[in-house]
Amino acid sequence: MEGFTAAQACQLTSCTPHQLRYWDKVGLVKPSIQTTDGRPGRRRIYNFRDLVGLRVVKSLLDNGLSIQRVRRAWDYLRRSGDMDDHLANVRLVTDGQTIFAVAHNDAELLDALRQGQLAFFVKIDEIAQDVEDDVTKFELDRENFRAMLRRVEDDVRGEASGTG
Repeated sequence: MEGFTAAQACQLTSCTPHQLRYWDKVGLVKPSIQTTDGRPGRRRIYNFRDLVGLRVVKSLLDNGLSIQRVRRAWDYLRRSGDMDDHLANVRLVTDGQTIFAVAHNDAELLDALRQGQLAFFVKIDEIAQDVEDDVTKFELDRENFRAMLRRVEDDVRGEASGTG
């Protein structure tokens, strides 16, 4: 059979059997290949994408987020498009309160708990570069201004001494 049993999923994701059962029951991460459908003796069979989902959910929970917040973020990712694309191109970042989805090109930061609302996002390296460019321009302008003042002073001195 293709896929991973619950025991294999536990081993590969560091999740407990209880977590797998609970997350399946509440619909957080359900096995894609085969569920128990509430029948005893029927095995849960997970695909690779399910294992990635299990690890992501476990990681978020291990970092202090509540199951409710994790569920909302995971539901947003499932609803917002092709999950395979999200798994390949999105990084999840948390501050312990919310979960942000960062696009692979780092151009957007979306609040995964607020249905993808665009969050305030600044790239510090770009801001630092802008400030550096502005400082360089300011220093150049300051030097040009000082040179102009020296020429004016020289002209004024020249006129005052009668040589200009």
